[in-house]
Amino acid sequence: MTPAAVVAAALAASAVLSIFAYLLSRGQNQAGEMARRLNQYGGDTVAVTAPPRVKTGNAIRDLLDGLTSGLNPLLSRTSHTGKLADDLQKADLKLKSSEWLLAVVGLGVLVGLLVALRYGQPLAFIPCPIVVYFLSGFFLKFRQKRRTRAFNNQLGDTLMLLSNALKAGHSFAQALASVAKNANPPISEEFARATREIALGINVDEALNHMVVRNKSEDFDLMVTAVQIQRVVGGNLAEILDTIAFTIRERVRIQGEIRTLTAQARASGWIITILPIALAGFLALISPTYFDPMITDPLGHIMLGMAIFSIAVGAVAIQKIVKIEV
Repeated sequence: MTPAAVVAAALAASAVLSIFAYLLSRGQNQAGEMARRLNQYGGDTVAVTAPPRVKTGNAIRDLLDGLTSGLNPLLSRTSHTGKLADDLQKADLKLKSSEWLLAVVGLGVLVGLLVALRYGQPLAFIPCPIVVYFLSGFFLKFRQKRRTRAFNNQLGDTLMLLSNALKAGHSFAQALASVAKNANPPISEEFARATREIALGINVDEALNHMVVRNKSEDFDLMVTAVQIQRVVGGNLAEILDTIAFTIRERVRIQGEIRTLTAQARASGWIITILPIALAGFLALISPTYFDPMITDPLGHIMLGMAIFSIAVGAVAIQKIVKIEV
């Protein structure tokens, strides 16, 4: 990179840090103004301050804690933060929204700097954070699907635990607490959260509906619907849960057999889809001028468009073939 590009990057970083510091000071001024107004109506002094941070002795960790603490007041004003927190929880990532955003931004900047230094083009930095942002979304979706699959695989045995607890004379809320103690994650975490919600005053139906929204499981939705109907019309809930548990176990068994039979086709689909893109990226990395005809020549643009279209059609077709609903 040229000295002019380095100076421009330093100025841009200084501008971003200045804006960030301004927003933080603005939030602190608003907190001070709120405290002043409250003091006009109350006799005692009201201090609106954040709890002190505990120093860990690690300079990097303390710096990250300071950055996340500064980002939390800003993120709390946006509606995107709540959705991001839910997505992180569904993906089983023990991170705050501010920590996740810092990780994504830091990784995007690092990749952008490496790409810009490799090709000697400052403009090559611009698309890298955007690509990293979209890839982070795909990573969250992948983690969420894996957690949902683990949840569904445990659901049959969990319903048997729930049924046995009801047969032993426990109430439904006590049976939920028993499952939260005896089951394995991730289903034990969900039942523990439902138990805490019930202890805080939320009724059982709403707590179960919250679990359905968090997990997006059709089998669990079936169980919750059956429980809610039984609570209205009555009946033997233990027998109902036994029947649902048998149905879910058979569905999980059949899905496992289907995944085993289609494993080779799914692996071939991923390899065929990713191999051309990975090979092109590797060639562009070791020999940047190799793809110049494809980028500068109009015929190269047509060939790239046809290749991307063919890869997309093949990937969609393979996914449709191997995706069998049970």
